[in-house]
Amino acid sequence: MSAIGSRVVVAMSGGVDSSVAAALLVERGYDVLGMMMRLWSDEAMGGPAHNRCCTPDQMSDARRIADQLGIPFYVLDSKDVFRNTVVQYFIDGHRDGFTPNPCLQCNRHIRFDWLLKNALALDADYLATGHYARIDQDESGEYRLRSGVDLGKDQSYVLSVMGQSQLARTMFPVGEFTKQEARALAKKFGLNVEGKKDSQDLCFLGGKDYRDFLRLHAPDLTQPGPIMRRNGELLGEHRGLSNYTIGQRRGLGLSYAAPLYVLEMNPADNSLVVGTSEELGRDELLADSVNWVGGEAPARPLRAGVKIRYKARAQPAMVEPRGEDQIYVRFDFPQRDITPGQAAVIYDGDVCLGGGVIRKFAETGRARGGRESELIPN
Repeated sequence: MSAIGSRVVVAMSGGVDSSVAAALLVERGYDVLGMMMRLWSDEAMGGPAHNRCCTPDQMSDARRIADQLGIPFYVLDSKDVFRNTVVQYFIDGHRDGFTPNPCLQCNRHIRFDWLLKNALALDADYLATGHYARIDQDESGEYRLRSGVDLGKDQSYVLSVMGQSQLARTMFPVGEFTKQEARALAKKFGLNVEGKKDSQDLCFLGGKDYRDFLRLHAPDLTQPGPIMRRNGELLGEHRGLSNYTIGQRRGLGLSYAAPLYVLEMNPADNSLVVGTSEELGRDELLADSVNWVGGEAPARPLRAGVKIRYKARAQPAMVEPRGEDQIYVRFDFPQRDITPGQAAVIYDGDVCLGGGVIRKFAETGRARGGRESELIPN
């Protein structure tokens, strides 16, 4: 693993976690540099002209903390690559009827590719971030991605896109601490950021609603269309597929004998399929664009825990690799909120094995109480 005295670039945001990460590395004797990415923001939304991750205040805080720690501080202009890679992915995903997770795309292509390469160009040995996750090596020397100690803050789900080459060059200094402990460390180091709140929304939205963002950048997604049951019964008209997500109950504008939930979004015919809670659960999914942290897909199916949302608990399932970049997952129990565009992330205890992007339901097995899908498991 890392050697004291190695050069480490810390991705700084001016927040608690990255500030504490930098302070810990300085305390431990590393040659530390701070780097902040200047990311794209949508000035046309009528909000701040800065991405939430790099506002002038955030930039000022990060620079102040770097000065306090006595480390160099760099700003990396990443606006174009972020817009073309992450923001466009978000728009295209909604256009395809998905509910995409742009944080996965950002970690895959921005933090642990673009930013890592720029860190290495400064003769750094490692890139460090404030993520709540851990990296270690097994008996054979293979790098493992593990959940953070604070399971309530664990971010291994969105880091499941990482591989051996990235893990070998990455450090997560706060992964061994709880959030409460990280705030206490910030106070101990005198960083004056311990009271900062965690950000919740997507950074490029500037605090605005994502639906407003999509109405501006993808107006075709606001086209109304039919709301129907799986049996073809027409119930009403939706306000554009981008306004909905799987499992949604409120805001459908329907009067029905039983509560109805969004089951599917079909961009091919611009239809929204709804049904009762009994129809919502599914016990199968197919995911593609799969990344295996170890570098290779397992040779045979495996029992594992699988998360289908960032904050979800891992659920017991059989995972069947299909080639290097696809998995078929059969859960022990139906899951209510399997959502195309989100990730299915695989765990062996607290070790993250990898994950992939959930496909459309028409290709993902059986719906409880519904019709057979087009996919017949191998």
